[in-house]
Amino acid sequence: MNPTPVTVVAIMKAKPGQEENLRQALLALIPPTRVEPGCINYDLHVAAEDPGKFLFFENWTTKIDLDTHLANTHLREFGAKADALLAAPPEITLWSRIG
Repeated sequence: MNPTPVTVVAIMKAKPGQEENLRQALLALIPPTRVEPGCINYDLHVAAEDPGKFLFFENWTTKIDLDTHLANTHLREFGAKADALLAAPPEITLWSRIG
């Protein structure tokens, strides 16, 4: 039986004045993440009417692959500077495709 892929939706809002810094920090996560085992897609979006609000839409082959991703150095490094960039903790939800 094949494992069910895991979809992640992560929404982040920049502190006032940190919009571009957050954008660049998030963009820097894309290249190393896309080559990780189990990464199906890792796509960054910006809100059409709010240049400081970002959304990652991700799909992972398994929850184990996602957990491995979350423990990687580039994510830990982002986490270390997140307080200076984010207005609030990220909103992260996990989803399973049903249709």
